Amino acid sequence: MLDLIVRYAGDINWLAEQIGFRAEELLGGYAVVRIRQELAPLLLSAEEILWTEVPARVYTEVANGRREACVTALQAQNPGLTGRGVLVAIIDSGIDYTHPDFRNADGTTRIAAFWDQTARSRYPDTPPEGYLDGVLYTRERINAALQGEQTVDGASLVPAKDLSGHGTHVAGIAAGNGRASGGRYRGVAYESELLVVKLGGTQADPFPQTTNLMSAVDFCVRYAAKAGLPLSINLSFGNNEGAHDGQSLLETYLDTVALYGKTCICIGTGNNAALGRHVGGTFLREGRGEKGAVGQSAGRPEPDEDAIEREILLSVGPAERSIRIGLWLSGLDRVAVSFVSPTGEVLHLPMREGEVMSEGRSGEDGAGIGARGSTAIKGYPAAVGEVLDFGDSVAEVFVGETTPYRMLREIGITLRGTGGPITEGTWRIRLRPARILDGAYDGWIEGEVQSTVTRFLQATPERTLTIPSTACRPIAVAAYDGRTDSITNFSGRGYPRGAFEHSGIK
Repeated sequence: MLDLIVRYAGDINWLAEQIGFRAEELLGGYAVVRIRQELAPLLLSAEEILWTEVPARVYTEVANGRREACVTALQAQNPGLTGRGVLVAIIDSGIDYTHPDFRNADGTTRIAAFWDQTARSRYPDTPPEGYLDGVLYTRERINAALQGEQTVDGASLVPAKDLSGHGTHVAGIAAGNGRASGGRYRGVAYESELLVVKLGGTQADPFPQTTNLMSAVDFCVRYAAKAGLPLSINLSFGNNEGAHDGQSLLETYLDTVALYGKTCICIGTGNNAALGRHVGGTFLREGRGEKGAVGQSAGRPEPDEDAIEREILLSVGPAERSIRIGLWLSGLDRVAVSFVSPTGEVLHLPMREGEVMSEGRSGEDGAGIGARGSTAIKGYPAAVGEVLDFGDSVAEVFVGETTPYRMLREIGITLRGTGGPITEGTWRIRLRPARILDGAYDGWIEGEVQSTVTRFLQATPERTLTIPSTACRPIAVAAYDGRTDSITNFSGRGYPRGAFEHSGIK
């Protein structure tokens, strides 16, 4: 089965009946669709479907510091700021619901509802109404479990476990009441009620996906609206799989639901600034003067006059079997791409004018990546790509199209070993401008790597916000070091791509 994020118009449930798929209907015209692979073309051809995205993995990220965030001093001056009457949503790895910090003085739970997306749903244990996976545990059921009640076969009424402890940690910072420490270590909104979602994955990939994240947010927003309570959502998850411009369906969905009710969404910016995961720049020469300024409409010279070749240096450490890179270029630009292995072998990405992929290899004067090709229908990528064979390693390259949502083109690169690890050393990605009207480029290492040596050698810490902290309306929260009175060196920072294009800043 295939999970997809879709933006639609009309009746998604009617369409599901006609084609034969299941859907979670989210707020604002978004949905999570579960469909058989062979039925995907029917979905993509439907007029009701405006755009789709394939879900990506999300990874945990957290930073703390109640005192350094001035919460202690603020609450001392305003003792009523305790979180009472507010729902705090923890969307993470779960929670230790037995922990004293999440219980009232009489021992009852402070958790209003707990949705475990990883649990097997079978009657009477079912997910929340309208959602496809997991089990919803109510306040009453959690209280019964805390009192020692069990199922007829002797199992716990709430068997959910926080295996990593990350969600419990986050919940303690946000809303722990300090009962376990006699009030010494309490969270920010220590009298709030909690909504908890333990993020799940799929049978094929147990890591949480962006589809799981969107369903969790949707559930929390709907629950708070029904309860008539203000809602604060904590998201300590993120990834690098996208353009970081705030225009993916995940990001625009969060912008949409942030306007529902009294909802505040806070998202960590990630921990990538010092890891060498981002590289970016421009093809235009520094100090080129007014005539070559990006975006100038009058008196501009030939588009390529000030454009120069750029080279991205990627260090690959030992034991790396697969590395994924997302390289993003303006849809207005045309760029020839070639790869150089650590042993010096050079292979060119084969392109022809008006095509995204073609057979054969291009020479140094190849046309490059044009603006008229297409490898996707409504955002769903076709299984078309080019494999550049370096012997012990290969580079699998997919080129995306510009979309109605962004004038950017993605070059998706997967570097992998053929029978073992990737060839260790410095790999080079050469970008030779053929036609430059915009000039900006960005690349991110997507997913996890095995070695600290694996990184961009000329990395730029700017634009290291992880997705979805790049969304517009949620609050992006960086990590702060109280000892140095500054942002930590590892904390994601910068701004979404395109945020300042109106001013000519790149």
